[in-house]
Amino acid sequence: MNYSPVIILFVVMLLIAVRRVGNVRLGIWLVMLIGALAVVVTNGISVQKALGAINLEVLIFLFGMFIVGESLVHSGYLYKASFNIFKRVRGVDGLVLHMLFVLGAASAVLMNDTVAIIGTPLALYFAERHGVSSRLLLLTVCFAITTGSVLSPIGNPQNLLIATHEGFGGTEPFGLFLKYLALPTIVNMFIAFFALKLFFRRDFHGAPLTAPEELTINKGLAALSKASMIIVVLLILIKAILPFAAPGLDFSLVYIAIGGAAPLLFFSEHRLTLLKSIDWRTLIFFAALFVLMQSVWDSGVMQEVMARLSVDTGGGTGSTFFILAMSVIGSQILSNVPFVALYLPAASGADAAGYAALAAGSTIAGNLFILGAASNVIVVQRAEQRGASLGFLDFAKVGVPLTAAQLLVHWGYFALVNRLWG
Repeated sequence: MNYSPVIILFVVMLLIAVRRVGNVRLGIWLVMLIGALAVVVTNGISVQKALGAINLEVLIFLFGMFIVGESLVHSGYLYKASFNIFKRVRGVDGLVLHMLFVLGAASAVLMNDTVAIIGTPLALYFAERHGVSSRLLLLTVCFAITTGSVLSPIGNPQNLLIATHEGFGGTEPFGLFLKYLALPTIVNMFIAFFALKLFFRRDFHGAPLTAPEELTINKGLAALSKASMIIVVLLILIKAILPFAAPGLDFSLVYIAIGGAAPLLFFSEHRLTLLKSIDWRTLIFFAALFVLMQSVWDSGVMQEVMARLSVDTGGGTGSTFFILAMSVIGSQILSNVPFVALYLPAASGADAAGYAALAAGSTIAGNLFILGAASNVIVVQRAEQRGASLGFLDFAKVGVPLTAAQLLVHWGYFALVNRLWG
C-alpha cells in the first residue's frame, strides 16, 4: 500500500491550516496545486491518470457560474435585490438570521456552489456597510448554504448524485428529503445562529443598521444578469425533474452553467471585464483537488479505514450510524462530492433513511472544516480576492461544535422517524 499520497494530503491540510511558511503567505489554491504536483512527482499517481481525474464538467460548471456571479456584482443588481430582501432587518441579530434563512433557502433551489459565488461579495458589502466583522458574515454564508442545501435533492451536487442513484428505485426524492431532512434543517439553522452569536458575541452590537445609499445600476448588464439567473433556475428545475418525469431524457450540469453564462458572453459589451474578474485560482484549486484526492483513493487507505470502521461499529456500511460517521470523516479527506460518488456503491443495501443520512452527513460535514465542502473553498477564495480572509482556525472553532450539534439533531430525528413510521 502506497502511503505517500496520504502523507502529502496531511501536509497540505497542515499548510492550509497555518497558511504561512516563514514570511510567505500561501493561498489555498497554491497549497493544493503543490500537493497535486507532489503526488505526481512521487509516483502517487501517473500523469495520464492525474489528467483523467480532473472533472472538466465541474470546472466548466464553476466557470459559467462565476460569469453569472460576477455579472450580478458588476451590474449592481445583486445589491439592489438584496436590499429589497433585507431592508426591514434591524440590528446584527436580524441580519445574520435573515442571511442564514435566505441564503439557505436559495441553496436548496440554486445549489450551494452557486449561492457561494454570489453570497460572498454580498457578505463583504454588508460587513463594510454596517461595520460588522467580515469573518462573522463569511461564516454565516458558509453555514447557511451548507445547512440549507441539505433540504433538497438539488441543493448540492452530492444530493443530486444520491437522488439519481439507481438504489433509490421508485422512491420520490423530494418527498424523502422533506420527510427526513426538513425539520432538522430548520432546527439546525437556529443552532447555527446561536453558535455564531456565542463565538462572535462582541460583534452582535445593538446599533441599528444604516440605510443604503442610492446604488448605481448598469441597467443593460443587470437585465442580462436577471435573464441569466432565470435560465439557471429553469434549467436546474428541469434537470431535477427529468430523471423522474422522463427517465430517458437528461442533460449534464454543464449545460446549466453554459445556459446561464451564454447571454452575458454573447450579448454583453462587458464580457472581457467579466472574464478578467473570474476567480481563476479557485478553478486551479479544484483541478488540483481532483488529482490529489484520486491519488489518496488509489492508495487504498480510505477503503481500509471504511472496512475497519464498519467492523468496529457492527452496523455495516448501510447502517444510519455508520453512514453519518463515515460521511463526516470521508468528506474531510475527499471532499463531499467525490466521497459520495465513491461511497454510493457501498451503500447499495441502505434503506431510505440510509440515503437521507448520506445526504445529511456528507453535507453537514462541510461545516466542520473549510475543506469539507467545495462551497467553503469558493467563499474563502473569493473573499481573499477582495482583500478579506477567513482562516482555518476561525472556521474550525465554530464549525466543530456546530457540526457535532447538527449531526446529533439529524441522528435523533432519523431514530424518531423510523420509530414512528418505520
